[in-house]
Amino acid sequence: MKRILSILFLSALATAHLLGQAATPSPTAALEAAVKSAQLNADNAWMLVSCALVLMMTAPGLALFYGGLVRRKNVLGTMMQSFILMAIGTVLWALLGYSLSFGEGSPFIGDLRYLFLEGVGGDPNATYAATIPHQTFMLFQMMFAIITPALITGAFAERMKFSAMVLFTILWTLIVYYPMAHMVWGNNGLLNAFLGGKIPCLDFAGGTVVHITSGVSALVCAIVMGKRKGYNVEPMKPHSLVLSFIGAALLWVGWFGFNAGSALSAGSLASSAFTATHFGAAAATCGWLLAEWMQHGKPSVLGGISGAVAGLVAITPAAGFVKPMPALIIGFLAGIFCYFMVVKVKAMLGYDDSLDAFGVHGAGGTLGAVLTGIFATKDINPAFKDASGNALPVGMLEGNGGQVVNQLLGVGIAWVLAIVATFIILKVVDAVVGLRVSPEEETMGLDLSQHGEEGYSLES
Repeated sequence: MKRILSILFLSALATAHLLGQAATPSPTAALEAAVKSAQLNADNAWMLVSCALVLMMTAPGLALFYGGLVRRKNVLGTMMQSFILMAIGTVLWALLGYSLSFGEGSPFIGDLRYLFLEGVGGDPNATYAATIPHQTFMLFQMMFAIITPALITGAFAERMKFSAMVLFTILWTLIVYYPMAHMVWGNNGLLNAFLGGKIPCLDFAGGTVVHITSGVSALVCAIVMGKRKGYNVEPMKPHSLVLSFIGAALLWVGWFGFNAGSALSAGSLASSAFTATHFGAAAATCGWLLAEWMQHGKPSVLGGISGAVAGLVAITPAAGFVKPMPALIIGFLAGIFCYFMVVKVKAMLGYDDSLDAFGVHGAGGTLGAVLTGIFATKDINPAFKDASGNALPVGMLEGNGGQVVNQLLGVGIAWVLAIVATFIILKVVDAVVGLRVSPEEETMGLDLSQHGEEGYSLES
């Protein structure tokens, strides 16, 4: 009996030991789990900071930049346009915008699988960003959906009704922004270079999605709405370049979240995009000021901040695909080109794009998208493979001129969608609520006529 009990006791000890071994993870497995958790936390921290940086670009950045460029009687009305879009853009995105942009759907628009943010939680969505929570990815993309329609407001500043602006923005976001975001960044989107698109158009952070769509739509708005009362007759100088200067500086800083954040991780690609962004902005500032200095004999503060924004726009599609020296080239060319569009082409064609949304964003975004096809290199972005693992085409300087064709096709689709949809939306809005304030309200200013408030008193 003692022998049997001894055998049973030893068997129990052996079983307990084996179970303990099975329950305790090996040092290697524990280390791998810790590394994975640290990477997720680090990437998530960077992406949450990037979310805040991009939101800062809308307000206070764009609000101050645009607000300083209008006349005193319109400063609150102009700033309110950026501010209200933070609210409207967020609600639309939460209800259906994220789903239409990043649901599977068709090559042109997403489906409703994420309607009301169903299924968008703390676990990563490996299709888009494997090392951050799905909810963080959703928030980051939402910031782009907020600022894009806000850029258009610069074209119709000082003359559009607030009610018209709200209705226009809702329709434009639904009909232009969400489809374009899906085509370029959504899974199986027509232009998605990495996830099964038929036309691999490289757009790292929004050259086509954000800047071409908003800039070209701005041109349509300026033409359809007509010129401001007194345009080219009475002076319409910026009321405070100090505000615009501060706004431009905030935009420059915020743009690091816009572009470097589009790496969707805190790795070397984010560093490369950060570098390209800064270099592009600096070179464009020099390019614009040089052109202005040669033309008018003096470099202006307005020219400097406009050049910086032009460079930031142009480098946006290329930020994650080009080396530092091409970034300098893209920026410098953008500074000169956008100066020409704002100073020469606008005067020649006679349209009233109040704050040069087209000359900077539409023109700069188009130039940047095309130059991306020239300078893109596989040495920068480790994801240069499509969904099937095949090597993606690279830029013309690496022997693939076909990528420039793809870029032109992407640009063309963005232009056509923006022109046609914006024209139709403007006509619908005009029929429903009317686009413009009355001549008397325009003379009074948007601050009083639309909001019953004054940013500056008549005595100030």
